[in-house]
Amino acid sequence: MRLLVVVVALTLLPASPALAVELDELLETSGEAAYTAEQTISCSTPDGARDAVVRIVQDGHQLWVTSTADEGTEVFAGAGGWSLRRGDGVISSAAVESLGHNATPVYEVERAGPIIFLDRAAMRYRLDRDGVQRAELIFDLESGALVGSTSFNADGSAYCRRRFVSFTPGAPEQPPAGLAAPTDAQPVDTGLGLPETVAGFQRLDQYRDDSGLRFTYFSDGFFSFAVFEARSEVVLPGGVLARVGDAIYHRVSSPGQVTYVWETESGMMALVGDMPTDLQEAVLTELPPPSDPGFLRRVWRTLFG
Repeated sequence: MRLLVVVVALTLLPASPALAVELDELLETSGEAAYTAEQTISCSTPDGARDAVVRIVQDGHQLWVTSTADEGTEVFAGAGGWSLRRGDGVISSAAVESLGHNATPVYEVERAGPIIFLDRAAMRYRLDRDGVQRAELIFDLESGALVGSTSFNADGSAYCRRRFVSFTPGAPEQPPAGLAAPTDAQPVDTGLGLPETVAGFQRLDQYRDDSGLRFTYFSDGFFSFAVFEARSEVVLPGGVLARVGDAIYHRVSSPGQVTYVWETESGMMALVGDMPTDLQEAVLTELPPPSDPGFLRRVWRTLFG
């Protein structure tokens, strides 16, 4: 459960893309916008369609996301931290401080033309990586908010579509109640054993929390993923077995993100990301592969973590 909580937070925290000067400015403006919106998320995954509807409230750099299917679940991100709660209780939280790294641009950005979106003037942009279209973004011109996006697999098929279906610009009259102050996660610059680049994604930040859970954050300037390393077993409810090359992983596909879990000789690993299917596979092939740690080591982990 703790793993999945951290996952939700990292997928909501904005990356630091440096795709082009103009787009970079648009993304920064979008991150500073104030609005209330309802968003649909529809993804075509190897495990079938994954759909969701969420309510978003953003006020400057503070962001609240609430699932319309579960009104008791709320995620808050802002001021360098995040928190998730159900009902009146905070499940988990963390404060993160960037080490100041930025992803080297790997995308070519092309203005795709104006569009009317939700009866408002908007502009579309096309993002290409290695000559392949990977995303289309739609920005509301007046507020600067990112109101729609589509990500693509290498074969041109759509992977995930995100669309605002309602949009009210301006600060909310009654913003959601703030959550408890996040606890500290310690940024570290070395020692987690993962490479600086993985399948074109750059390692931006590494953290270790109070419980010893280690996680590393990667981005290619638009898509991102986190790798978690833990000594104890990680349970992935609803996971399926997925083959990538010659390796077998446990995988859960959900609206907007995918989670892989596997066991290595040194412990459990998990990957959580928002990238399309072929990029997921490219990343996994460059990370430590699944392996059987052996009976004695498995017993040791069960007893002592």
